[in-house]
Amino acid sequence: MRVSEVMTPGVRVVSPDQTISEAARLMAEIDAGSLPVGEDDRLVGMITDRDIAVRAVAEQKPPTTKVREVMSEEVLYCFDDQEIDDIAQNMSDVKVRRLPVVNREKRLVGIVSLGDLAKGDNAASAGQTVADVSAPGGSHSQRSRSRRKTRSASR
Repeated sequence: MRVSEVMTPGVRVVSPDQTISEAARLMAEIDAGSLPVGEDDRLVGMITDRDIAVRAVAEQKPPTTKVREVMSEEVLYCFDDQEIDDIAQNMSDVKVRRLPVVNREKRLVGIVSLGDLAKGDNAASAGQTVADVSAPGGSHSQRSRSRRKTRSASR
């Protein structure tokens, strides 16, 4: 099964120049914990509710803080035509719960989450991915912010 068959299409995107308050309101509106950050029709980062809590609120930054100041600049993504099992393994390896989905022209077409992976015949794969993602450790930290703009989570 391919990612395009289980992903959530029609992803809402925030601009790096929007405020964290605007991003948080949009997250609440669509009941999501993360949003892709786009600029000039390109994916430039991701912002999560945790980014807002740890990199802004905990550091007493105002609600007018720009998304670019707290977003994660390292963007891991997958392609819409990749196999779900491969993406599940990649999500396990890099310990992420969701990935933006792009087409081969690298245009954002959706987002795939652990919940999406559990659809259909993929429950066992999704269960192992959840266990792996939930294990302590990994390269992602709230303190370090990578300067790499884009890296594919595909193998």
